[in-house]
Amino acid sequence: MEAGLYIHIPFCLKRCNYCDFYTFGGNKSVRNEYVKAVKREILKYQDITWKTVYFGGGTPSLLTPEQVEYILSGLNISENAEITLEANPETVTIEKFAGFRKAGVNRLSIGVQTAKNKSLETIGRVHRIDKVYNAFKIAKEVGFKNISGDLMLGLPDYTYKELDETIDLLYYIGVTHISAYMLKIEDGTPFGKNTPQNLPNEDEMSDFYIYACNKLESRGYKQYEISNFAKDGYQSQHNNIYWKLENYVGIGPSAHSCFNGERFFYPRDLKQFIESPQIIQDGKVDIDEFIMLSLRLKSGLNLEQLKEKWGKELTDLQIKKLKMLENQKFITFENNTVSLTPKGFLMENAISCEIMM
Repeated sequence: MEAGLYIHIPFCLKRCNYCDFYTFGGNKSVRNEYVKAVKREILKYQDITWKTVYFGGGTPSLLTPEQVEYILSGLNISENAEITLEANPETVTIEKFAGFRKAGVNRLSIGVQTAKNKSLETIGRVHRIDKVYNAFKIAKEVGFKNISGDLMLGLPDYTYKELDETIDLLYYIGVTHISAYMLKIEDGTPFGKNTPQNLPNEDEMSDFYIYACNKLESRGYKQYEISNFAKDGYQSQHNNIYWKLENYVGIGPSAHSCFNGERFFYPRDLKQFIESPQIIQDGKVDIDEFIMLSLRLKSGLNLEQLKEKWGKELTDLQIKKLKMLENQKFITFENNTVSLTPKGFLMENAISCEIMM
């Protein structure tokens, strides 16, 4: 059986002001113990061939190449597997990136966020733009060709000039894939406790998103999911597993899995994960989840597949509502497939609710 493997690396130099992921510092000893625990848990899945591996975080580039090699060694990984590692620019050295590549990593995801140093400081990022250029220069020098960059929309005092400069930066340094996220204020984060001034309102945020979609398309980055854009041949294979509800296993505190239609996760507890890991069952995949995740993809929801997989068809009233949404340019509805437009992606939850079972 094939599946995707997600490995959560919960270590960061500093928590960003918007971040609500399970992350913290962690000294060298803790990281070593954690890496051993990760390998122990992965080896429980001996019968799986891993078709993708994704080191997410946190800041996976805080690991040493030896630690990454240790985790990957001896695993049953497909010959052409996509193996991604997230990296923050301030952690990059040529020795480290060369070591990651030697260990088997063949795709990088680098956290850029914005081309404006003042905004990087405001949102609590450690790096500055010079580190971004350095990270990409090194990545290419050691042979990485598949490199994704993160872009964050709607930061405090945001402007179209900042958005243009960030997209241009990503384009000219040669990223093959862009993940574009809208800033979200989460409870419990520094921004949640002390929300910054001059954030875009909902209409302004929507306009930034539509503008970004159009500009990225003009630069050759085709949208394939609400927040993801890629040049031809460079869609994230691992992330597509999530949205298509294929099998994946998440390893690490807070990591979630979906396997044989069952969802489960590890609690957000590093000490427990290292010493005595527990897995919490989280229910079964259902038809509404299938509809919602399908609509996140540009390829959309195929109604024949819905009937074949779940034995359900849309009602006449639901079809009528979809026709209205098509007239309003929120969706396209052809070849028995419902696909959202960029305008529609902004209302994905509401549109999903119209056709959930």
